[in-house]
Amino acid sequence: MGLFDKIRGEFIDIIEWLDDSNNTLVHRFERYDNEIKYEAKLVVREAQQAVFINEGQIADVFKPGTFTLTTQNLPILTTLKGWKYGFHSPFKAEVYFCSTRQFTNLKWGTPGPVTMRDKEFGAVRVTSFGIYSIKVKDPAKFIKEIVGTEGTFTTESIEDNLRGKIGMRIKEVLPETGIPVIDLESKVITLSQILKDRIAPAFEGFGLELTEVQVQDIGLPEEVERAIDKSGAIKAVGDLRAFTQYETADAISTAAANPGGIAAAGIGIGMGFNMANQMTQAGQQPGAVQSPPPLPVFYAAIGGKQAGPFMMDALKQKVMSGEITRETLVWRTGMEQWLPAGQVPDMSVLFADVPPPLPGA
Repeated sequence: MGLFDKIRGEFIDIIEWLDDSNNTLVHRFERYDNEIKYEAKLVVREAQQAVFINEGQIADVFKPGTFTLTTQNLPILTTLKGWKYGFHSPFKAEVYFCSTRQFTNLKWGTPGPVTMRDKEFGAVRVTSFGIYSIKVKDPAKFIKEIVGTEGTFTTESIEDNLRGKIGMRIKEVLPETGIPVIDLESKVITLSQILKDRIAPAFEGFGLELTEVQVQDIGLPEEVERAIDKSGAIKAVGDLRAFTQYETADAISTAAANPGGIAAAGIGIGMGFNMANQMTQAGQQPGAVQSPPPLPVFYAAIGGKQAGPFMMDALKQKVMSGEITRETLVWRTGMEQWLPAGQVPDMSVLFADVPPPLPGA
């Protein structure tokens, strides 16, 4: 190698970055100890910006295009270097290329359950996860605030930090929305927009733009999901009999997974069908409250005096002991007058095992 070739090798005359990755946000142009040649070519491709840094200070920023580096298009660097009247010799500066394309499918999730107060279910612990997308909006700020002096900065380098910011913000956003727990999954688009609006300013502080946030799933406790399923089943079947059949079928499925199998659930299934019959009768009159009829309570004329009140068990004992006979006058609520016990239907059954008086006695 001749002397001229050696000298020329110390100078850089083309500055460019061919990005063959899919996750690199910032790449520092490697010049080692070489100097950038005066009137060198700077090539900034689409979805890139180039930032010149001199001794730790951010100087000029170039958007896509091809530039010949002179005093005219390096005004800030010229000032920092003290080239009052311009320069015509090689110079040293660090050049960082920033990818300004959109980086998608970055994942986020709540770091733990979010406690929400719901009118229907009370306090409910909810989880959520999804994806988000970002792009570098202000390369100079991004390098200053986040990248520092790293030669290559990828999405993995900042993903944990950003994931944490989204996860913590949604823990604030979810309880404030006022959306009922049962409706959360149907409101994921609304939640996504609210979350994006709340978090975007924090990302801009890093020189990033939060281009999209997607809430992909809302996780509810199992007991709440079961309550929602049952509520939906009641509305879907339309009557108590059908709902009881639904519950019975669900019990069969559950029993099949247990050690006792379906056989162990036989009694419960039989009870279920019995309840279905009772519920059907109750359901034939919507809105009617079914209650058992009142037990009969009687008063009796014993020894010429009013005695009682007596329940049926006590009356039976007195019939068996002979204190009350078919001729004993009795009365209960609803009767217009006192009547002999043998003429009152509720009382007459008590004399079935008592022989009548002997003829002529």
